[in-house]
Amino acid sequence: MRLVENKTYDEERALYNLKDCEVKKCLFAGVRDGESALKEARNIKVIDCNFSLRYPMWHVKKFELINSNLDELTRAPLWYDNDGVIDNVTISSVKAIRECNNILVKNSHIDSKEFGWKSKQIKITDSVINSEYIFLDSSDITINNLEFSGKYSFQYVENLVIDNSSLDTKDAFWHSKNVTVKNSLVKGEYLGWFSDGLTLINCKIIGTQPLCYCKNLKLINCTMEDTDLAFEYSELAADIIGNILSIKNPKSGHIKADSIGAIIKEDSIMEDTCDIVIRNT
Repeated sequence: MRLVENKTYDEERALYNLKDCEVKKCLFAGVRDGESALKEARNIKVIDCNFSLRYPMWHVKKFELINSNLDELTRAPLWYDNDGVIDNVTISSVKAIRECNNILVKNSHIDSKEFGWKSKQIKITDSVINSEYIFLDSSDITINNLEFSGKYSFQYVENLVIDNSSLDTKDAFWHSKNVTVKNSLVKGEYLGWFSDGLTLINCKIIGTQPLCYCKNLKLINCTMEDTDLAFEYSELAADIIGNILSIKNPKSGHIKADSIGAIIKEDSIMEDTCDIVIRNT
């Protein structure tokens, strides 16, 4: 691979269609304010670089982005990319990673509204992300050891596995399909409404009115805190350790818990056949 090192670029498409190259210790910023610095690049390594221009990596195939910083001016920095690794990178711009495929993100810190939309085969590990509408309408995602904060996360996502993570969110997993969350903290209001095939294993769930209008919902060895009006009109199998604040009109299946503050069955618009069992009574 040839080497481009210690350069500053601010012109439009500065390194357009770059191939088989290592870009090292370069700065993408300047008065000409040119966008799309590395558009259509192929087989590149970008190491120890700083970006401060729009759309720097679009339509890139087979890339590594390592030890680099993309500031708030790198709007929509990675779109339509395939087969990439993002390692020890700070991203502070909106709409990072969109319509991308086969991307690994690790050891990174990301603050990006609308992160990860309409993407496939994304892996996140050992990272911190703040976002709104993260991974909207994306599929085949694997997440491990993620500290996440934000709103409206994982809507319309399919085939998602999350392990060993902390999710501080709101309206998470709405309309999701085939999602499994393991060994994690899940905090948020109105969790998982309209989901199909959501499974929570060894999780702590916090927040009001969780898990309503769900199909094929499973909770295994989970705890629940401040979870009032849970499970309305849901089809579920739930085994809860400890207390559930209140349950309202679950549709079918079974719920088992050590204690339940209130079981509310009123004003239901559908038949309720759910079996509710309180242990040690």
